[in-house]
Amino acid sequence: MGVALRDIIADYKTPLSWDALAGIAAVDAHNALYQFLSIIRQPDGTPLMDQRGRITSHLSGILFRAVNFMEKGIKPVYVFDGTPPDFKQETIEQRRSVRDQARERWQVALERGEIEEAAKHARASSRVDHEVISTSKTLLSLLGLPYIDAPSEGEAQAAWMVRHGDARYVVSQDYDTLLFGAPILMRNLTVSGKRKMHGRTITVSPERITLAEVLAGLGITRQDLIRIAILIGTDFNEGAKGIGAKTALKIFRGGEVSTVVGEKLPGIDIDAIMTFFLEPPITSEYTLTWKEPDREGVRSMLCEGYDFSPDRVEKALEGLKIKAGQKTLDSWF
Repeated sequence: MGVALRDIIADYKTPLSWDALAGIAAVDAHNALYQFLSIIRQPDGTPLMDQRGRITSHLSGILFRAVNFMEKGIKPVYVFDGTPPDFKQETIEQRRSVRDQARERWQVALERGEIEEAAKHARASSRVDHEVISTSKTLLSLLGLPYIDAPSEGEAQAAWMVRHGDARYVVSQDYDTLLFGAPILMRNLTVSGKRKMHGRTITVSPERITLAEVLAGLGITRQDLIRIAILIGTDFNEGAKGIGAKTALKIFRGGEVSTVVGEKLPGIDIDAIMTFFLEPPITSEYTLTWKEPDREGVRSMLCEGYDFSPDRVEKALEGLKIKAGQKTLDSWF
């Protein structure tokens, strides 16, 4: 998921403490849910499920991350994807195929007793489907947290909200948010903490990426960054084989983007992709209001509906002592 810009952006990442993150956060909902589904699993990769076999990893992620956010003074608004552009269909099909293959490999690894290998493939098989989205929205409403249905890409809507002063930053793991013009991208807010990677435990901490610093440091414009991303590959086009971020930057600086695209990416409509990143469908028809949680509703949904531990849910609700009312920019910026 996302565009592989890490190699040219690494120098512009700034580690931050949680104390520096207070304010309104526009959360890329699809990305956050994918992270919850991928990470909140049993050691063999099996997701959390209720007694009926329904996946609950995302519900657990939303609940306990909400507590963490509120304790740190972060007021999240989840932004959900709407209708994808036509030229994203190929990417969607490719991702579905990758997930299906990962699920098959997960089952094979389980049969062989290869637990670590099974867990790796299980994470790649995660799928944000209609049921996940529907139950997520229900829980967010019960928790008193606002969400927005974007006309198209959620990260485009989130980026617009930051540019227009309705949020302080975007929360996502994907660098695509920068292509949509997000002034500040915060990574690792939904996946922070200790994680096992390649057999060892690492600590994942929040990091900030400021678009203006990236562009100034690389000596390029946002339009240039989009052209570089197209060479690498975006959610809307396959990249040129063998070209990573550093090579793409070199090609751009040599003035050879059009030539390389013509030779290695025939049929790609650069102008259409460029226009979508610069002028994506967004909506300004929303109201951001944080309310007291419907405690009985949360208990009923999670404990009675999905077999959550009443003690854990009660403890989480105690951490959600927030002040009801509509957000005010003066208080959070």
